[in-house]
Parts: sequence; C-alpha cells; structure tokens
Amino acid sequence: MAVGIGDKAPEFCLSGSPLADYCLAGVLGTPLVLAFYPQDHSPVCSLQLRAYSDGMADFSNLGALVWGISPQDLESHENFAIKNEITFPLLSDKDKEVAKAYQVLGPLGFYRRSIFVINRQGIITYSHRSTAGATYKPTKDLLFALEHAERVD
Repeated sequence: MAVGIGDKAPEFCLSGSPLADYCLAGVLGTPLVLAFYPQDHSPVCSLQLRAYSDGMADFSNLGALVWGISPQDLESHENFAIKNEITFPLLSDKDKEVAKAYQVLGPLGFYRRSIFVINRQGIITYSHRSTAGATYKPTKDLLFALEHAERVD
C-alpha cells in the first residue's frame, strides 16, 4: 500500500544545495512541501521549480519550507538552481532510496513528478503522484493544501 494522506512521512536525510544535510526530523514543527521531480534542466522541471520559487513569499507566509528532490548530484542541482533562480534547497537522492520510501518511482525506475505536504507533526496531509510527467501541481494548490494541513484526522 502506498504511503499517503494520514501516514507518518518516511524519515530521510539527504545532502542538498545549498550545501548542507537536510533531514526530515530536523524540520518537525514546520510544514514542509516535498517536490519530487525527474531531472534538473528539463523544460517541465524548470517551469515547475521556478513557479514554486516565485511563490516562496507565499510559502513563507504560511511558515512552510519547500524542498526539491531528484536523483541528480549536487553539482547538477547547484547549476540548475543558479540558472533558474531556484531559491529553495534541491536535495540529491542518487540511490533513489527516498523515492522508494515515498513510492514515487515509475515502472522503469524513473522519478514520477510527485508532491507531498507534511504537517508540523510529520504527517502527510496531501500527496499527488503524476502518472505522466508533462504537468505539475500549481503553487496555489500547494498553498491551499498547506492552509488545511493541520486538519487531517
């Protein structure tokens, strides 16, 4: 059964850019949006992460963090962030262990574009896994999910 709404978010620690380790346990008490995306520098991923970056003031107003996760290395993430002016951390899941834990890998082992909102208690309150990677959830949908993140039974 897939991890989803109402479940405790699987714990992880990953290296990211800006250079640091990012651990779920370290941000408990803060709402978090996890944006799993297939690849740095791809057209849809660039649009998606720029849109979320453009909305960072709105995420911050709700006290929320945003982390992007994909299987590329830190150098790729850093170049991607600079080129696209991404203002939130991009985490490297090279061995795809976090993707496996969140069940976002497609049949061929590629990342599916997926979003999870995790509330202050570490519970998943919103999840979406794309079956086709050409679209992404708009910022307004994620903000709505964050506004209602504490209302999961």
